[in-house]
Amino acid sequence: MLATRAPGLWPFLVAGYPSAKFTIELLRRMKNLPIRGVEIGFPFSDPIADGPVIQEAFTRSLASGLRVSDVFDIVKSARADVDYPVLGMVSASIVHRVGADDFVAQAKCAGLDGLIVPDISLEEAPRLAQLTTAAELRLSMLIAPTTPPDRQARIAQIAGGFLYYVSIQGTTGARKSLPDDLKSHVTTARATTGLPVRVGVGSSSRDRVREVCQFGNGAIGGRSIVSTITRLIDRESKSEAAIIESCTQFISDLAG
Repeated sequence: MLATRAPGLWPFLVAGYPSAKFTIELLRRMKNLPIRGVEIGFPFSDPIADGPVIQEAFTRSLASGLRVSDVFDIVKSARADVDYPVLGMVSASIVHRVGADDFVAQAKCAGLDGLIVPDISLEEAPRLAQLTTAAELRLSMLIAPTTPPDRQARIAQIAGGFLYYVSIQGTTGARKSLPDDLKSHVTTARATTGLPVRVGVGSSSRDRVREVCQFGNGAIGGRSIVSTITRLIDRESKSEAAIIESCTQFISDLAG
């Protein structure tokens, strides 16, 4: 299910935020939206690259008692109703704690199409890539503006599916504009690696998604979606049903 698709939006959701039922229903609702796939984050107590909005959502999900097995159950519950790709964004420490073999087996059973492990080392990645390939999954790898060309080439040799381009240095979050050199970096990465390159765009707008999709293979947006959920919970005290309606419309607007 990771075949090349026309560029478009890849929403990022935090599993279990604000509840497992909410995540399952939103995944189901998105099957009718013009998205290209979804990344679902495994909440982690010590994220290294996520800004405060996503960190808070992780903290709340974990405080509710969410476990790794619950994330797999969420995906499994929604999988029969959706035909778009679903990728798991997960810390290497979670994979190690569960055991790489067991984690990949559970990911396959749940219906994930691939994994993104942002903090995995180049030394450890080949072993996980072998396991995912054997399970007919893909391991997508990250590159950044500071990744030298020779390292990009090594990463591309390991990666399957696509490269995730981190468009801005530092933690994820709101930015007023995209970097001036983003287009040239992404275009070069696509040409030199031969892989699709999807771009993490932080706080998304429809115009930003469209801009990125003119030169990249897709735009990955999470901060604005998660912050919308938080706002509806905390400031507007909306019910989960109302939040789902609002989030579905918000993601539809982003996807254009």
